[in-house]
Order: sequence, then structure tokens, then C-alpha cells
Amino acid sequence: MSDSIERRVTVADIAAQAGVSRATVSKVLNGRSDVAPATRVQIEAVLVTQGYIPTKRTKRPVIAERRGGLMEMLFNDPSTPWAAEMIRGAEEAARGARVGIVVSVLDSGPGRGQQWLEDIAERSPRGIILALSELTAADHKRIAKLGVPAILVDPVGDSDTGIPSIGAGNWGGGMAATQHLIDLGHRRIGMITGPMRFLCSQARLAGYRATLERAGITADDGLVEHGDFHYSSGLKLALALLDRPEPPTAIFAANDEQALGVYAAIQQRGLRVPDDLSVVGFDDVPMSQWVTPPLTTVRQPIAELAALAVRTLLAHQDGTEMPEGRVELSTKLVVRGSTAPLARRRTR
Repeated sequence: MSDSIERRVTVADIAAQAGVSRATVSKVLNGRSDVAPATRVQIEAVLVTQGYIPTKRTKRPVIAERRGGLMEMLFNDPSTPWAAEMIRGAEEAARGARVGIVVSVLDSGPGRGQQWLEDIAERSPRGIILALSELTAADHKRIAKLGVPAILVDPVGDSDTGIPSIGAGNWGGGMAATQHLIDLGHRRIGMITGPMRFLCSQARLAGYRATLERAGITADDGLVEHGDFHYSSGLKLALALLDRPEPPTAIFAANDEQALGVYAAIQQRGLRVPDDLSVVGFDDVPMSQWVTPPLTTVRQPIAELAALAVRTLLAHQDGTEMPEGRVELSTKLVVRGSTAPLARRRTR
């Protein structure tokens, strides 16, 4: 190619010359009506003077261009109830745009290499949803080189490397769960956390401790066990709490899967929920309603988090700027049959 051939004028060039955002230029190019008349005239003048040549993408009808394709979802473990809800929410949001959801598993550990990135690049997805617990700085750099918009979904982690994230109110959820138990008269409240390298686990524990302190209850570190978000962890650690000389009268598990392990521990000790021990979980996955008694839990909008991630990525291709930093959705306490006033506990 001859050096005399100038590079193609881009949307970014037009935006800089007109003093507007790239999103506003894209709206003009796509015939959107939500642009002020004076701004539209200004942008159109710059388009003419700069000799902007529309790509095929901007010439084609907007709806036709933006339907179809794939959206990538990356998990460390897609077999958990949390992941199942994430996938459901993403698929529901993508269905209207006829976008398919590809679920990929990213192996943990430093030796995983770049094969996963090559696989993603080959599929040419419209966006990447990172539902990952472990994402290194090197991973972030590799993703950036793909040139595909990406968004990180909490609660398993967060990032300060520039990738926008969507999460839930973990600290407030921890407070709500603990306050509910205090309101029922419980003072010895045990907690089984998630992995403490995750920000969501730290926030839920902080909410638990802050609520105890606000109520004038001295926090007992012996009533806090550090789990891993899995059923076996809830079972093992609940048994340890129940075997203490002064066991708790209630347990707050940092996710529903561990809460179900707490149920199993209570049954193994010949006790009953909530007569002998009140239990609160976190997530509100479907199975929390299927157990007996149904689990009181903090509802995290898991499916909504994934749906928002999909809509955000699709909107970005429609000219909307990606959000900066973190977007947080609220949590809500859902009271069911696994919690009861302390006075209901049987004498044993």
C-alpha cells in the first residue's frame, strides 16, 4: 500500500473534531432521533469536511446489524447454583437480540496458557462476561488485546484494572441477615464465610460484624468459620460450631449452598431447623425454596446481574459508552421458615 494513502477517518476522529462523544456521533450515523438539532448539524458538517466514509456496518440497518452472533461467558466453575442462575439470566437477556451464549471454563493456575484466549478470538464474540473468581493482571492485558468489550460480574470478585464491573450489595446483605437474627433475639450468631480472597466474602463478613457492634454485641471470633462456598464446607464448619462448648443459636452462611450444608449438620446432630438453630443463607438460588423448611436468605439478583451485563455489552455496540467503575444492584432479605425467635428453641 502506498504511503500517500491516508488512513480512514474514524468515529473517534469525528467526535474529537466536533467536541462530542463517540456515542453521539454513532447516533447521528445510525439515524437516531435523540440528538439535539444543533449538535446533529455540527456533527454532519464535520463528517463532510473530514471526508468520513461510512463502513458497511453503519450503512446497514441498525436492527439487522445488531441481531445474532455470540456472547462469551467465562466461569471457573459453571456447575454451581450461582452459575446456573447467571447463565439463565444471560440467555433470557440475549434471546431478544438472537444472540447465543457460549459458556467457557477457565482453568485456574498459572499454567493455563493462552489457549482460552485463542478460542475466544476464533469465535469472535460480541462481548465477554467475566464471571470469574481468579483473573490475573496478565489475563486482563490479554483480554484487552482481543479488542472485544468485556464486563466483570461480581460477587466472586472485583477488579481495579479498568474493566467495568456489575455486582450486588454484599455489605448491606450481610447487615440485613445479621439484623434479622438479632431482631429474633439471637445473640450468639455464628457465621460461615466464603473464601476471604473474594471481596464479596470480605464485605458480607464486614456487614455481619458491623451489625453486631451496632447492637452492642461483642463479636466472638470463635463463632466465625472461613468456608469456600461449597456444601461440604457448610457441613464441616457447622459441625465445628455446633460442637463448641457454647454453640451458636443461629448461623449465617455466606451463600445458600453452604447453608444447605448447615442443614445437614443440624440433622446429623439430631437437631431441627429452626427449633434448635436458625439459619440464614445468601443468594436465593431456586433450591433455597425446595428444602424443608424453606431457607431464609438474602436475595442477590443473580440473573439480573447477568442480564444487565448482556444489555450493557449490546448497548455499547449501539453507541452507548461502557460504564466506568462498578455498578451495584441492591440485595433483599427474604424471610422463610428457617429462622424463628430464640424463645422457640427447644431445651436440650
